[in-house]
Amino acid sequence: MSNRIAPKLLAEFIGTFAFVFIGAGAAAVVGDGVGLPGIAAIAVAHGLTIMVFAFAYGSISGGHMNPAVTVGVFAAGAMGFGEAIGYIASQLIGGIAGALFLSAILGGAATGLGTPALAHNLALGATSLTITPAAGFMIEAVLAFFLVTVVLSTAVAGRAGNLAPLAIGMTLTLNIIMGGALTGAAFNPARAVGPMVATGNFSDAWLYLTAPIVGAIIAAILHTALARLAQERMAAPAPGSAAATPAE
Repeated sequence: MSNRIAPKLLAEFIGTFAFVFIGAGAAAVVGDGVGLPGIAAIAVAHGLTIMVFAFAYGSISGGHMNPAVTVGVFAAGAMGFGEAIGYIASQLIGGIAGALFLSAILGGAATGLGTPALAHNLALGATSLTITPAAGFMIEAVLAFFLVTVVLSTAVAGRAGNLAPLAIGMTLTLNIIMGGALTGAAFNPARAVGPMVATGNFSDAWLYLTAPIVGAIIAAILHTALARLAQERMAAPAPGSAAATPAE
């Protein structure tokens, strides 16, 4: 491991460790069935953690703390393959370590440790809703798409300056307020795998691992396409103008 990559991998490990410990910890402490106030509290815990550690480590590693974000950044051509693999490994290890530490603090896996799960018989007004795996896949993919789009358009493209971590943290918060009761709103393989390993509950693990990656890749493709269209539009001559030709 080179001295150049080591600080980045350490930053990703620490940031993801904190994200799972605080985010999943908030979900475990607040618990299920607490309505919008409880979901909002969990969402804020996740959003603030991402925001503060993105501020802390953004200049070192970019503050991904999510394998889906790393895949999106790689797919957009903003990082190399080897570096992306290192990031993902550090994030997954950090997520598992955070969940295991959380398990030790809370005295075991009985609380669920914030493991994401698809909703069953969720009360919505006068009806109830059960999220199928197919619907859960689409929800997780869309939420990851939103997050990676914001990351690429702010932190990577540099459009938000020093406020990029704020935009990213707010996106995470809004995503969880919407999807928390439906799928647990992980949209982060490290956030999902950590509690799964700590509890031994791997229900719908394939969904939580693959859906965010699909959403991230779609976000990267659209981000790249929009960037190219914008460049072509800037390079195109103004309407009504004609290319200068030598006088005959």
